[in-house]
Amino acid sequence: MAEHFNVAVIGAGPAGIYASDILSKSELDVSIDLFERLPAPYGLVRYGVAPDHPRIKAIIDALYNTLKRGDIRFFGNVTIGEDITLDELREYYDAIIIATGANADADLDIPGINLPESYGAADFVSWYDGHPDYPRTWPLEAKEVAVLGVGNVALDVARILAKHVEDLMVTDIPENVARGLAENPVTDVHVFGRRGPAQVKFTPMELRELGHVPDVDIIVDPEDFDYDDASQAAIEESKMTKQVVDQLTDWVFQDEEDLTASRRIHIHMLQQPVAILGDEHVEGIRMERTALQGDGTVKGTGEYIDYPVQAVYRAVGYASSPIPGAPFDEVRRVVPHVGGRVMDGDEPVVGLYATGWIKRGPVGLIGSTKSDAKETIDNLVADAREGKLAASGAANGGEGALALLDSRSVRYTTWNGWELLEDFEKALGADEGRERIKVVERETMTAVSRGEEHDGKLY
Repeated sequence: MAEHFNVAVIGAGPAGIYASDILSKSELDVSIDLFERLPAPYGLVRYGVAPDHPRIKAIIDALYNTLKRGDIRFFGNVTIGEDITLDELREYYDAIIIATGANADADLDIPGINLPESYGAADFVSWYDGHPDYPRTWPLEAKEVAVLGVGNVALDVARILAKHVEDLMVTDIPENVARGLAENPVTDVHVFGRRGPAQVKFTPMELRELGHVPDVDIIVDPEDFDYDDASQAAIEESKMTKQVVDQLTDWVFQDEEDLTASRRIHIHMLQQPVAILGDEHVEGIRMERTALQGDGTVKGTGEYIDYPVQAVYRAVGYASSPIPGAPFDEVRRVVPHVGGRVMDGDEPVVGLYATGWIKRGPVGLIGSTKSDAKETIDNLVADAREGKLAASGAANGGEGALALLDSRSVRYTTWNGWELLEDFEKALGADEGRERIKVVERETMTAVSRGEEHDGKLY
């Protein structure tokens, strides 16, 4: 086994940070460099979770504590395939771990999906989370909205659409997003799922939080509520499933006289979308009732319901994007692998690994991401122990990659720069009596992180 290994991790979200942490504590003598295309770390925790998500602070604190140790170097604002290629990275690192996650919307092939007011949830989430690569405005003009999907992303989208903006001002919501949401005329948000209450993917905590949003009623119609044998078994076998079903049941049997809020979230189950209605703009959505088949699956009944809505958000899953130079399965939208070892056909690509959603698809929560990272790192360590990693790293390791970025005038950011940006955001928040306000513009983020001049200011 080589005396020292240089490893690059592509992607500074939870998957990349967990993999780096596990590797840093392994038996290998290793240097780890974490590359991220955005100027800031944390990936979908910063740019894919609603700002009022109940667990977001705890997750970020855990990731922060890992990176602040200093044994894992962070380099942001670096795009693999543009600023430096995968092949160039392999000249300086003995192993590379791809952990770029999934940040695009999965497709939904129904008539009307391309109408102007039909949106991917990932795009909307990126807007309200202040992603630097997305527009600063969002067309919030619909009074009635459909959200397709019954996972936590769908719940986040529904909650942000229905919540009054003043109730979000304790979060790090960017100023441009607050201005946009203040003009939101929405009255009704309809959340649709194909299967029954025992098959929804909401987590109990998120669902409970929904019931505490001020001036927003949660409505579940008894007609949209049903069980089969598989549903009953799922309730008996899973405490989380039982908690979710119990909460939904409470909303089914609430007193209609108590429903006095100015905004409503309707949770519909056992309905599947068949068409978005309208010629030039969204005017409604057509749903088909489904029926449980005893094993938890459903089939259409041929009964259709049209709902008047003026916007549709699809939250039916995320999809990954390829890394230039790495194998990619265009059908499954993942990097092909065996146990985290990236495969090119039937052969593993020596020294190339994957972890997180780019590896397994967009399923599972933080616990799954940690166990997924452990599998990948266990196999990387085994390959190193068995001499399967070609010692291709240059004598100066990651310093060679940084020298190459410097020669190309790439304005990469560092962990010290992230702490500068974090202090800057907290200072912005202090002026408004908030914990922090997120900076949106990439140029400002980069300038603050690097102590550069921007718009006549020296940061």
